[in-house]
Amino acid sequence: MLTVTSVNVNGLRAAAKKGFVEWLADTSADVLCLQEVRAEPEQLPETVRAPEGWHVTHAPAAAKGRAGVSLYTRREPDAVRVGFGSSEFDGSGRYVEADLPGVTVASLYLPSGEVGTERQDEKVRFMDQFLAHLKELRERAAADGREVLVCGDWNIAHRQADLKNWRANQKSSGFLPEEREWLSRVLAPADGGYVDVVRELHPDLEGPYTWWSYRGRAFDNDSGWRIDYHVSTPGLAGKAVKGLVERAATHAERWSDHAPVTVVYDLAGQ
Repeated sequence: MLTVTSVNVNGLRAAAKKGFVEWLADTSADVLCLQEVRAEPEQLPETVRAPEGWHVTHAPAAAKGRAGVSLYTRREPDAVRVGFGSSEFDGSGRYVEADLPGVTVASLYLPSGEVGTERQDEKVRFMDQFLAHLKELRERAAADGREVLVCGDWNIAHRQADLKNWRANQKSSGFLPEEREWLSRVLAPADGGYVDVVRELHPDLEGPYTWWSYRGRAFDNDSGWRIDYHVSTPGLAGKAVKGLVERAATHAERWSDHAPVTVVYDLAGQ
C-alpha cells in the first residue's frame, strides 16, 4: 500500500502552531505533499523542517514569504527535482518531484490568479508550460515503466460538482471556462492523459470540497471549492482503493483553510 496526502498549509509556520505538528505525528501517509509553505527551511521549527522518520525536500520561492512547496517521504527518494524546466517559474516555489520505486510523486502549487490582472496572465503562462511538462513527464515515466502522481493545489474547480456556489463564480479565477477547459485537457486520454483520482473514486459526489474561505461561515456551511487534487497516470489511478478529504471536525480545529486530501493506492492490486 502507498498512502499519499496533499495539503496546502497556508503558511507552515502558522500551521505548526495550530495543530499541523500533531497531525503530522499521527498521519499514516507514506508521502506528504505540501503547498504554500511560505518560509525558508531555516525559518521553520525543527519539528516540521526535518521531522524524525521523514526525508524532506523544501523548495521555497525566491520571493520571500510566498508560495513554496515541500515533499516528505518515509523512504529516501532515488532522485529529486525542483521545478520543471521553466526559466520563469522554476524559482517560484511551485513544483518539486521525487522518484520513488515505480512512481514519480510531485507537489504542485499552481498560481491562483485574479481576473483582469497580471496574476491571471501569469497563471495562464504557467498552465501552458506545465501541460507540456505533464505530457513529457508521463512519456518519460512510461518509458521507464513508472507511474506519475501530481498532487497539490491546482487552483481550479473542474466541474460544477467541485464548487458549492458555482453559479456565482463563473467569472471568477478558479472557475473560468478557459481554466476548466485546460484541466479537461490535462485529464483527456488523448491529450494530457491523466486521471482525477478522487473524482474517479467518487464520480457522483458533490465535492468533496478541500478549501473554504475564512470569511463568513463557509466552513460551517460546507460552502467550499474542490481545488486540491491527486492527478495520476491511469495505471496508478486504477490502483486507488480509498480517497478522502480529512476535514476538521470544527472550524476551531482547522490549521489551514485547506484540508488534507489522502488517497490509498494498492500497488499490488490489478
